[in-house]
Amino acid sequence: MLIFWEWRVERYEPFFRLKNLKEGTTSHGDRIQDGKNSSRYLKIGTKLSGFCGTAIIHHTRRLTQGSHSSVIKMAVTSDETDIHVTLKGTGLRGNLNKVVLAYSGGLDTSVIVPWLRENYGCDVVCFTADVGQGIQELEGLEAKAKSSGASQLVVRDLKEEFVKDFIFPCLRAGAIYERKYLLGTSMARPVIAKAMVEVAKEVGADAVSHGCTGKGNDQVRFELTFFALNPQLHVVAPWREWDIKGREDAIEYAKKHNVTVPVTKKSIYSRDRNLWHLSHEGDILEDPANEPSKNMYMMSTDPEDAPNKPEYIEVGIVAGLPVSVNGEKLSPATLLARLNEFGGRHGIGRIDMVENRLVGMKSRGVYETPGGTILFAATRELETLTLDRESMQAKDALALKYAELVYAGRWFDPLRESMDAFMEKISENTTGSVVLKLYKGSVNVAGLKSEKSLYRQDISSFETGDIYDQADAKGFIRLYGLPTRVRAMLERGL
Repeated sequence: MLIFWEWRVERYEPFFRLKNLKEGTTSHGDRIQDGKNSSRYLKIGTKLSGFCGTAIIHHTRRLTQGSHSSVIKMAVTSDETDIHVTLKGTGLRGNLNKVVLAYSGGLDTSVIVPWLRENYGCDVVCFTADVGQGIQELEGLEAKAKSSGASQLVVRDLKEEFVKDFIFPCLRAGAIYERKYLLGTSMARPVIAKAMVEVAKEVGADAVSHGCTGKGNDQVRFELTFFALNPQLHVVAPWREWDIKGREDAIEYAKKHNVTVPVTKKSIYSRDRNLWHLSHEGDILEDPANEPSKNMYMMSTDPEDAPNKPEYIEVGIVAGLPVSVNGEKLSPATLLARLNEFGGRHGIGRIDMVENRLVGMKSRGVYETPGGTILFAATRELETLTLDRESMQAKDALALKYAELVYAGRWFDPLRESMDAFMEKISENTTGSVVLKLYKGSVNVAGLKSEKSLYRQDISSFETGDIYDQADAKGFIRLYGLPTRVRAMLERGL
């Protein structure tokens, strides 16, 4: 009879003697229990911290199987046999039970799976979020994850939640980071991290992990979300711990651990894609003096090659949030996808910028945000009808701080949530429709309508009206300009 057994060990002896273990035996707690007589047990070696699962007993006639984690293997050939113990699951850096890993199927996350098992002796559950990155990036992921050593892959379609609960609030707030960046990656990370916390609870994980480098913003965005939603979860960030320095090291590690990694040609650019945008970094973009290559772009046509005839579209907005395109009501994700088609066709939404990363360095990135650029133009222009001067100025001032919080990963910060309540209130009358003209990289407003409009033609007309008496302007100007007059009089000794 051959027995394979699994558990975690705090202190152990490499050899011990096991007597009178019968066929059908299973494990419970820190003892061996006979399936026929639950009172019979043997203590093994020194004190154990508890089994991770039950025994797997191979016999010519019977098989009794327990659970997971191949840690200790024992072979029994007679009633009294010396047994060799090989530890494979106790972590080199610590011990965790189960880790939920943000997984893409690329080289980095493929090697993180065996690295976690080796260094933390844990079960690894891979998690992939569909935030609109494209079906091609989701194909074959389960097989890849399991071949790397993961116990399972969990995939969640987060597109509607991403647009409705993360993108649209930023759009309503008018949040733009450093004058240009429409926060595509910044908004995606908290929705992914939020789902990871939920999955960790479902599968009973005590830790979460990501493949973000120690130089970027994303590590902060993931981890602040983890902290906010479940501060008891352990966080493992391999790039801040391991000895792997680059692609070649990762490939070598994969070979040593029999992990099949993607053999496709590596892109010269670092890209992040979701339903809102596509970012490009690296290679020639690292020198701000270099113009981006024409063949780099993927979501949008070069404006020079865009149609020579402009296209008009109408966006319907209710309380600061888009609800329809050309009169057709659409779900948030479907609406954004539709506008990506319009904007991409006309080369709209290309941004080239040098930004200040949260960690202190400057970096250059090129972003494609076709549908988002259209939506920002539509909501901003409709506000010219529905917001008074003081409200617009207050909203614009808060929008800067709102964007800064989102960029810094503070989505679940009470300040951002409080500001969101302000944005919702101040936008409640921003309802109407905007006609936009799309042409060779530009988006211009061709018409505005709102039942909540503060614009009155009978007031603004140059013709004399009953509401506005032009003669009133004289007294207003004298009072409004009084500080200016007093200062001038002082300077002249009057």
